[in-house]
Amino acid sequence: MSNPIYHVFSDGPAMVAPYSHAVQSDDWLFLTGQMPIAADGTIPTGIEAQTRTVIANLRDVMTKAGFADADIVQVRVFLCRFEEHYERMNRVYLEHFPKDKLPARTCVGVTALARGCEIEIDAIAKRR
Repeated sequence: MSNPIYHVFSDGPAMVAPYSHAVQSDDWLFLTGQMPIAADGTIPTGIEAQTRTVIANLRDVMTKAGFADADIVQVRVFLCRFEEHYERMNRVYLEHFPKDKLPARTCVGVTALARGCEIEIDAIAKRR
């Protein structure tokens, strides 16, 4: 196994704490949880828009690291208002993953996320 590569992209999604955008070990990529912070620094309103922004941020990191959407094998979703947002988040989530190749997933309710965000998603990818 090769030494890990710590990916930090100056033009990547906004960082809200000290971490790497992703850490790569051979063909595996471990993506830090992404927040719904748009490129202009704003946080969109509504769980649907926040979910789309989070997925776009994950894609941005993956692309910069040389991985593709199809490489995602596992995700974890963190929702602040689980009961209220779960179904609406799922509708947006399904727009981005083929129904016959959904990643393994955990989805949990949490009491709070950084900067007042309603959702955070992290992921693990394996290059095919």
